[in-house]
Amino acid sequence: MADQKVGQLIDALGVEADLDEGDLPTDAFVILKVIKKDGTVSLASARSEGLDWITRLGMLTAAQSIENSGYTDTPSDDT
Repeated sequence: MADQKVGQLIDALGVEADLDEGDLPTDAFVILKVIKKDGTVSLASARSEGLDWITRLGMLTAAQSIENSGYTDTPSDDT
């Protein structure tokens, strides 16, 4: 297996991020679903250079929480 830059792959998949003007992304952790030549499906991950394991674990944990329950940065009207 050879390391590949994933920027163009992500662009080709149509991935977009909801960022405000002036936001400065600093790190990325990417999970890719891959279909191998033999038809098997696997997962691969990639991370930005310099991303330490504790930040990566925190990002993954936060992403799981967001995916499981949704996220909003404004209070709900239900409270």
